[in-house]
Amino acid sequence: MNTHSFALRHIGPREDDQKLMLDAIGVDSLEQLIYETIPDDIRLKEDLDLDAAMGEFDYSSHINELSKLNKIYKTYIGLGYHPTILPAVIQRNILENPGWYTAYTPYQAEIAQGRLEALLNFQTMVIDLTGMEIANASLLDESTAAAEAMSMLFAVRDRSQKKNKVNKFFVSDLVLPQTIDLLETRAKPIGIELIIGNEAEYNLSNEYFGALLQYPGKNGQITDIKSFIEKANAENIKVAVAADILSLVKLEAPGKFGADVVVGTTQRFGIPMGYGGPHAAYFATKEAYKRDVPGRIIGVTKDVNNNRALRMALQTREQHIKRDKATSNICTAQVLLAVMAGMYAVYHGPKGLTFIADNIKNSASTLVNALEKLELEQVNSHYFDTIQIKADAVKTKYEAEKREVNFHYPDTNTVTISINETTSISDLNEIIEIFESVTENTTDRIETISTNTTIPKHLKRQSEFLTAEVFNTYHSETEIMRYIKTLERKDLALNHSMISLGSCTMKLNAAAEMLPLSSTNWGSIHPFVPVNQPIGYKLVLNALENQLTEITGFAATSLQPNSGAQGEFAGLMVIKAYHESRGDHHRNICLIPSSAHGTNPASAVMAGMKVVVTKSTEEGNIDVDDLREKAELHKDNLSALMVTYPSTHGVYESAIKDITKIIHDNGGQVYMDGANMNAQVGLTNPGNIGADVCHLNLHKTFAIPHGGGGPGVGPICVAEQLVPFLPGNPIIKTGGHQSISAISAAPYGSALACLISYGYIKMLGYRGLKKATEIAILNANYIKERLKDHYPTLYSGEKGRAAHEMIIDCRDFKAKGIEVVDIAKRLMDYGFHAPTVSFPVAGTMMIEPTESESKAEMDRFCDAMISIRKEIDEANKDDHNNPLKNAPHTMAMVTSDEWTLPYSREKAAFPLDYVKDTKFWPSVRRVDDAFGDRNLICSCAPIEDYMDS
Repeated sequence: MNTHSFALRHIGPREDDQKLMLDAIGVDSLEQLIYETIPDDIRLKEDLDLDAAMGEFDYSSHINELSKLNKIYKTYIGLGYHPTILPAVIQRNILENPGWYTAYTPYQAEIAQGRLEALLNFQTMVIDLTGMEIANASLLDESTAAAEAMSMLFAVRDRSQKKNKVNKFFVSDLVLPQTIDLLETRAKPIGIELIIGNEAEYNLSNEYFGALLQYPGKNGQITDIKSFIEKANAENIKVAVAADILSLVKLEAPGKFGADVVVGTTQRFGIPMGYGGPHAAYFATKEAYKRDVPGRIIGVTKDVNNNRALRMALQTREQHIKRDKATSNICTAQVLLAVMAGMYAVYHGPKGLTFIADNIKNSASTLVNALEKLELEQVNSHYFDTIQIKADAVKTKYEAEKREVNFHYPDTNTVTISINETTSISDLNEIIEIFESVTENTTDRIETISTNTTIPKHLKRQSEFLTAEVFNTYHSETEIMRYIKTLERKDLALNHSMISLGSCTMKLNAAAEMLPLSSTNWGSIHPFVPVNQPIGYKLVLNALENQLTEITGFAATSLQPNSGAQGEFAGLMVIKAYHESRGDHHRNICLIPSSAHGTNPASAVMAGMKVVVTKSTEEGNIDVDDLREKAELHKDNLSALMVTYPSTHGVYESAIKDITKIIHDNGGQVYMDGANMNAQVGLTNPGNIGADVCHLNLHKTFAIPHGGGGPGVGPICVAEQLVPFLPGNPIIKTGGHQSISAISAAPYGSALACLISYGYIKMLGYRGLKKATEIAILNANYIKERLKDHYPTLYSGEKGRAAHEMIIDCRDFKAKGIEVVDIAKRLMDYGFHAPTVSFPVAGTMMIEPTESESKAEMDRFCDAMISIRKEIDEANKDDHNNPLKNAPHTMAMVTSDEWTLPYSREKAAFPLDYVKDTKFWPSVRRVDDAFGDRNLICSCAPIEDYMDS
C-alpha cells in the first residue's frame, strides 16, 4: 500500500471491494462499466494535461513554501475589509472542525438544530445591531448583498411606481467602488437606471424608487443618514444602507432612522481577510418584506411534542418554486462564516464588542491628534475608524511600502487610513514615523490612547443590543468551548456518516486540503493590496485557473463568482456581452429544459433574458425534437441554452452533441451547469460536448466543504470567443480586455477557499482525478444494484446504467400512506441524512454516494433503505402510528417512562445492529413547518412569547 498516495486516502472502496462491487453490478471491469455508462463519442481520447499526483506531506511543504511568497504588510486600506483577531477557540472548534465544516444545508432540520441555533444567533446579532425587524442567515459578500437590496426594493415598488415605470435608483458617491461596479452589473439587465451622486446635495424626486447609502462612507466620513432617510421616506423612496457592522456598536442603528434595508459584511467579526473571502454578508429588513428577502431565513417553530425547534423558513429554495418569477437566484449562504461571526459576538458579548469598537475609534482619533501636530490636515469631520489625510500620495506610498505598510490612496493628494482591531500603539507610532518622513517634521510618540468624540451626537448609539442570554453567558474559553460542542452534537455531518445527496456531491474534505486555511500567510491579505504583494496567491490562483481550464476543455477561467448561483449569472452575462459585441442586442431568449435546477431560470431572468422551457421525454432526457422546434422558432433572438450534464436525472444523454449543434446552428451559445461535473472529470468535459461556458461548484466536485450551506465558489470556464468578456474589478485588474463589470466584490471572489480545490487537484493528479470520477460512477451503480429489488430507479442510460447519481421512485408508497418525507425522517433513526428529496421529481429521492464512501458505508446505507422498505410494507394506510410516520425518535421519547406505541423502543431507535455502535440522536421530533411560517420568529425570542398565537 502506497502510504504517500492521496488518491488511496480520498477514494473510499479498496481494490478488493471494487471487484466485489463490479461483480454485483454484472460487469468484468471498471472500463466496461464506464463504456456502458458514457457515450463513446464524448469520451476524452487523451489524459488531462495536468501534473502527476503530489503526496500529502510533499503538498504540505509545497503550499507552505508558496505562502511564504506572500508579502504580509500591515494593512489599513479599509474599503470593506479589515485585519481581525480570530479567537483561537473559534478557529480550533469551528473552522478546523469537520463537525462544522462538513455539514450540509439544514434542509433536514431535526438533525441540524445546532447549526440552526448558531445561525439564529447570527440573525439576532444582525437584527440588534441594524435595528431592523428580520434578517436572513447571510449572503455572499457586501456588494452582492447591496445588489440584492436594490433588486428587492425594485420588486416591491408600490402599484403607482410600477404603473409609471419608476426605475431610478440613487447611489451615494460614498458607496464602496466595488459595490457600485456590481450594482451596474445587476441593474442594467432588469431595467434599473443608476444615478450616482452626492447624497447631501442631490434632490430626489418621484422618478426614484430607492437609494443606497454607505454608513460610514468609503472615505470614513459619517454622513447624516437620518436626515436623508427622512427626506426619502417623505417622497415614498425606500432606502438601503450599507453599514459597517462594528461601527454600529457606536453608531445608532439605521433601522431607528427608518431605513428599509441594511446590508454589509460580518468579516470584521473575527474572519480572516483571505484575499477577499469567504466572508458572511448580512441582510436585514422590515417584516413587511419577509417573502421577498433573498436567501434563507432561520425561524423558530415547534415539533410535534410542542417543543421549541428551529428550521429554514419561507425562503427555503424559493427560487426552485418561483423559477422564472424569482427576484433572486441565491440558493446558498456563507453559513460557516456566519456561524463564526455569530460566535465571535457570543464570545465577546456586548461589553466586549464595545471595548473593541471604542479602542478602534479612540485609536483613530489619537492618531489624528498626532498627525495634526505634523501640520497634516484630516478631512473627515466625523468618523469611526477611517481618516482622510491631505498629503502627497506618491511620496506617502513610497515611505509606507518601504516599512511594509499599506494605506489607501484615492487621489494624488489624499491618503486614507483605516484603523482595525489589531492596531496597537506601536502600530500607530509606525504610522507617525511614515508621515514624519513625508513631511520632514517630527512629533511626540503616542504613549496612551485618549478618548475623543468623533461621532455626531444625533447619530450616537442609544439603543441596546445583544441583550439575549446567549450573548451574555459564554465569555470564558471553557464556557464557549462547551457551548460550541453542545451545538455540534446536535448536527449530523460527514464525520458521522455518508450524506448521499444527489447533485450536491458531499465528498471528503481532506484535512490536508483544509489546513492551509489556518495560516496567517494566506488569511492576512487584503484583496486590494498592490499586485506585487500576494505572490503566493497569484501563483495558486493562476495555477487553479489553468487546472480548471484544462479539466473543462475550455480556453480560460474566472474565479470571481463566489457561489454556484453567481457562476450561472456570470456565465449568462458573458454570453450576453458576446452577443452585444457582435451587434446582437436583441438576442434574449434562453432555452431551459423542464428538469433544470430552479436557479437556472432565476439566473436567466436576472441576466435580462426571457425563459422558454423545453420538454423532457418519458426517459428523463431533453426532448430533442421540441428543443429543435423552439430553437428554430426563436433563432433570430436565441441567446443561450442552459443544460446540465449529465442530466439532472442522473443520465449521460447520448444526444448531447446534437443538442449543442442545434443551438449553435441557430445563433445561440450553450451554457452548461456544472453541478454534475463530478461525473465528467477526466472522462469527458464541457468543451468536448460542445458547450461554450460552464460554471463549476468548487464546493461539490472540487472538495470545498459545504460548511452547513456555504462557503461556495462558482468559477466560470469559457470557450475562446467568450474570453474577452470575463468579469473585471474596479480596483484590481482582472478578466478580459472587454470585461463585464464585477460579479462579486473581490477580484478573485473567495480566494482563500480556492486553496482547497488547488490542493485537491494537485494531490490527486491527472490519474487520481480520472479514477475519482470512475469510482463515483461505480459507487452509484452499486447502490442502484443493491436497491433495485426494493426501489425502482426512475431513469437510466441506454445500457441501463446510472451516472454518478440516480433517482429512486417512492411515489407508489402513497398507497401505504407513506410519503417520501417519511423515509427521509426515518433515515435519521438509522443514522443517515436523507438523499435529495423530491428534486427534480416530486415523490422521489436522488442518491449520490461520491467516490469518497467505502463499500462498508454504502452497504450500511443500503441496509437501512432495505429495512425501511420492509417497514413500508408493514404500514397501514389507515393507521399512521408506525415507525415512519413517527420518525425521528428522540432520546427523550425513547427513554421516557411511558411508551404507548405499537412497536418496540428497540425498533424505534435501534432498527439495525450497526446503529447501536454509533447511535446519532435527533434532538427534536418532526418540526412543524406550517406553524413556523404562520408565526415567523427569526431571532432569539423564547417560544413562550408566541406559542399562544
